[in-house]
Amino acid sequence: MGVDYYSILNLTRSAADADIKKHYRKLSLKFHPDKNEGNHNAIDKFRQVSEAYDVLSDPRKRAVYDQFGEEGLKNGVPVGSGETGAWTQGYTFHGNAEKVFRDFFGGDNPFQEFYDRVDGDLSMGFGGLHGRGHKKQDPSIERDLYLGLEEVFHGCTKKMKISRRVMNEDGHTSSIRDKILTITVKTGWKPGTRITFPKEGDQGPNNVPADIVFVVKDKPHPRFRREGTNLIHTARVPLGKALTGCTVEINTLDDRVLHIPINDIIKPGFKKVVPGEGMPVSTDPSEKGDLVIEFDIEFPHSLTPEKKDMVRKALLN
Repeated sequence: MGVDYYSILNLTRSAADADIKKHYRKLSLKFHPDKNEGNHNAIDKFRQVSEAYDVLSDPRKRAVYDQFGEEGLKNGVPVGSGETGAWTQGYTFHGNAEKVFRDFFGGDNPFQEFYDRVDGDLSMGFGGLHGRGHKKQDPSIERDLYLGLEEVFHGCTKKMKISRRVMNEDGHTSSIRDKILTITVKTGWKPGTRITFPKEGDQGPNNVPADIVFVVKDKPHPRFRREGTNLIHTARVPLGKALTGCTVEINTLDDRVLHIPINDIIKPGFKKVVPGEGMPVSTDPSEKGDLVIEFDIEFPHSLTPEKKDMVRKALLN
């Protein structure tokens, strides 16, 4: 077969595209001239590794090489071979191993990004290189995660579907695919809580995918709003009961009914605090904030002369 590209990359002929990329990454960094100044054997190896990757990473070149070997690849496939879409012109490596290296890593110098490890091997040190061309991660993508107060009170699981661009196995083309991200909502999560899914954004040949970040926000609730760990409830009370006392009934988030007696005169701005009936504390769900009852005093639209006289006698004497 002549040159064995698979052997150069320490691969078998059944190697997947991911294996080809992984082995090229490791070997190209190992034999790069900047790491092996004056070592002609290493520099020659770097060129061989680059040519092997140039062939095996291209599905068309690889198919011709697998069937016809180096001779068929470089001399061209005869017109009468019967191979649909096969090359009729020979392949010649352009000889620019650095170009292959730059195209793979997406920049002039990936050493900063790979300075400390190459596939887990703590063996790569490149003094004097500053990572001018290493891949940069796309900015985080933030999405609102609206949760009902019951969901935060009890905790729940949310399934979020995202659509993102994913690189195909050929390493050059991409397609749009859906993915389900699972969020385990913990009891007591506050608004503004951030849940990060690292590198779940769009993939590309020359970028590091963005992180997807979900930010917790409260859905409007018919009975409560929350401030910190406290739940705020507004009770509508007629003026007469505001002056003479009443009992406020409140349905809680865990399906109980509280009967709160109000014996004080309800003045504008008056609040009733019920300890321990608020939201759970996220760090210790056995602890809860308070329930704070605010009041909306309902004044009568009109009074008969008799009732006005009764009010006048009750309040002005």
